[in-house]
Amino acid sequence: FPEKFGIPRQSGVVKSLVSEIEFLPEYSNESALRGIEGFSHLWVLWYFSENDREKWSPTVRPPRLGGNERRGVFATRSPFRPNPIGLSLVKLETFGKKPDGKVFLRVSGADIMDGTPVFDIKPYLPFADSAENAEYGFAAEHENERLTVEFSNEAKKNIPENLLSVFADVLSEDPRPAYQSDPERIYSF
Repeated sequence: FPEKFGIPRQSGVVKSLVSEIEFLPEYSNESALRGIEGFSHLWVLWYFSENDREKWSPTVRPPRLGGNERRGVFATRSPFRPNPIGLSLVKLETFGKKPDGKVFLRVSGADIMDGTPVFDIKPYLPFADSAENAEYGFAAEHENERLTVEFSNEAKKNIPENLLSVFADVLSEDPRPAYQSDPERIYSF
C-alpha cells in the first residue's frame, strides 16, 4: 500500500496479502537469516512513519468504534501513540537474496505501508507469545465484522486474477472509518 488508507487494521487479518521486507545494504547479509527457515511466523517491529507527531493524546477515538468513543491510547492499537512503534505478527513465506544482492523476507498478513522503516524482526514462539484464555476487551465486539465483497465483470477484467482474493479480503475488513456516514462519499486505494 503506497498510502495509509486501505491497510488492514491488524496484522494477520488479510492472510493473502503478501509483502516484502528488503534489508538496507548495511544489514543485507544472508548470515543474519541463518536458522529463520525453522520459524513459520515472525514479529516485525516497525515505525509509524506517517503518524509521527510532536504531541500525543492520552485518549484516541478508534475508527472501528465509530470514532465517537474515546479510549486510552494504551488500551488501543491506534497508530497515534506517544512512541510511534508498530508490532505485527506475519507469516514467513520465503526469504533469500535478489540478483541485485539485496536480502529480503517475503511475508504474508502484514499491515504495514510501503517504505515503512523496520526496526527489528524476531521469531514468534508459540510457547512464549501465546496466552491461554486471553481476553480482548472491547475489541471482541468487532471481531467478526466483515463485508461481503462482489466484483463486477468489468472489475474482474481489470484486476489481475492473483489479486482478486487479496482485494476482496482487504475490502471485507471495511477500511472506511465507522464514523463516516455519508453514503455519497467515495473511497479508493
